[in-house]
Amino acid sequence: MKAQHSALCVEEAEEAVKELRAALVQAGIKLPTLRLDPASLAREAPCPLVELGRCSVEVVRHLTAVLR
Repeated sequence: MKAQHSALCVEEAEEAVKELRAALVQAGIKLPTLRLDPASLAREAPCPLVELGRCSVEVVRHLTAVLR
């Protein structure tokens, strides 16, 4: 049961990253290292965290403008 729950958590996190990436693309924003955090997946019972990644100041300003 625990393994099944963990697999579902990972699938849900992967789908969330995919959806965020698509929404960012629509807004003209690319976060080059947007991904699941590998360390959070290495646990016995993974609880995925999402790395939003590093980006330029220009991307930060664009993202801020979109969120406002």
